[in-house]
Amino acid sequence: MNREKNLIKNTLIITIGKVCTQLIAFFLLPLYTEILSTEEYGIVDLLNTLASLLLPIITFQVEQAVFRELMETRELFYEKKCIISNSIISVTFQCFIFLLIFTTISPLVHNKYKYFLVINIIVSIYNSLFLQIARGFGDNTKYAIGSFINALFTIIFNILFLVVNKLGVNGMLLGTLLGQAVSLIYLFFSLKVYKYISIYLFNKKVIKALWKYSLPLIPNQISWWVFNSSDRVIVSMLLGLSSTGILSASNKFSSMLVTVYNIFNMSWTESISLHINDKDIKVYYNKMFNIILNLFTSIAIGMISFMPFIYPIMINSKFSTGYGLVPILILSALFSIIVSLVGVIYVAEKSTKEVANTSIMAAIINIVSHLVLIKFLGLYAAAISTFLAYFIMAFYRLIDVGDKFFAVKLNKENSIRTLIIIIIVLTLYYINNIYLNILSILISVIFAWVINRKSINLILEKFLKKIWRVKL
Repeated sequence: MNREKNLIKNTLIITIGKVCTQLIAFFLLPLYTEILSTEEYGIVDLLNTLASLLLPIITFQVEQAVFRELMETRELFYEKKCIISNSIISVTFQCFIFLLIFTTISPLVHNKYKYFLVINIIVSIYNSLFLQIARGFGDNTKYAIGSFINALFTIIFNILFLVVNKLGVNGMLLGTLLGQAVSLIYLFFSLKVYKYISIYLFNKKVIKALWKYSLPLIPNQISWWVFNSSDRVIVSMLLGLSSTGILSASNKFSSMLVTVYNIFNMSWTESISLHINDKDIKVYYNKMFNIILNLFTSIAIGMISFMPFIYPIMINSKFSTGYGLVPILILSALFSIIVSLVGVIYVAEKSTKEVANTSIMAAIINIVSHLVLIKFLGLYAAAISTFLAYFIMAFYRLIDVGDKFFAVKLNKENSIRTLIIIIIVLTLYYINNIYLNILSILISVIFAWVINRKSINLILEKFLKKIWRVKL
């Protein structure tokens, strides 16, 4: 099976597991924003934000190293057992240290949700590790099912605790915790992780090797946290939890775009890592880069053009202030996709230090610009600072990868065309006239067809050929 077919197959498997439940969660936004106040929604989001910051610091991102190492030992049982055993030993020791620190400082932390936060982090750590083990095994089906179970049960428990039992913030936090726990149990037994655990295989050299790969990823992960989450912390401190809730709700649309891309990115990263030494890797990479970029650019523009009709339906009117933030956040997400598309080259070449360096630089830009602008622009400072950081980071990585590995060739004609369409769609969005909004949708649909027509025609051609063969 060639690279393109493998890429499509893996993407479809992961998509089935993730997109369905993510879409269900997305369409539950009216429920969440109806039941929870802007302040309560802000509390939940802030706690999730803190959890996402602490997780990579506690684990040193060992799960990412496990995925990368298992890819190269898929047919070797002893080597897999050694990697998994030492990763679990490492993570367990790190969780123990975390609990000791928490126990020490707990009396100083006056927050009634702190125990939810700690337990959620511990469960998330092991769930994340087992998900990466599934990817390392090349078992994307179990990865997809594990992700599906996590999202599905989180949604079920959230509805039960919010609607039926009316537990508010406690209900949402408990639902998230139980969803992770069910997924963890499934992965442990379906992957037969217990067969790969042996305390007797403890080896400092193996753990050091895992840490050597993963440690440079910590600044990178923290930088991504800065991009995606620090804005909420700054907003909660300077503008209040209610503003944090509004920012979080308006960010859900751009998050959906990133979620869809991340599903693809898992198989994309694996594909480039496996084939980085192929003779035609430059041609293959640039071909796929432009196809993927065209697809997600057209999706982003389409989302902006449909938003005047979608936002009032999906988001309760008490969150209406966030309407103007959405296009900026969607464009930020688009540039984050470019950053990630280029970043797979660093991962494939095991140049994690370069990943960290570029991420730290952009994270600093994000925080500084946010703090400078927030007094003048309020909530808009969060969206604009995120956009600036991703834009600069994408530009820098494109140049850096070209200097150190090979050039990423953008289609100049498509880039100019895209810029013009974005300006038009944004202008019509902020005018916010119903007839102009309909015109914006027509423009985005035509643009999507024009920019993706070669790929669409190719897919249709192959599909029709298959149907014709079946008929014969």
